[in-house]
Amino acid sequence: MQEYLENGVRLAWLINPQEQQVEIYRSNQSVEVRPLPAELSDEAVLPGFELLLSRY
Repeated sequence: MQEYLENGVRLAWLINPQEQQVEIYRSNQSVEVRPLPAELSDEAVLPGFELLLSRY
């Protein structure tokens, strides 16, 4: 993910179903880790977009 951020990506989500968590990467910020299920959105980067994750 660091390589993506270094190349200009502003937001990246790493969804890890084995660990039941999501890692959220934003440029110039620390990694945020959320447990699943989670609702992912970022109005600054993706206005109006919402990704709902749930366990199946």
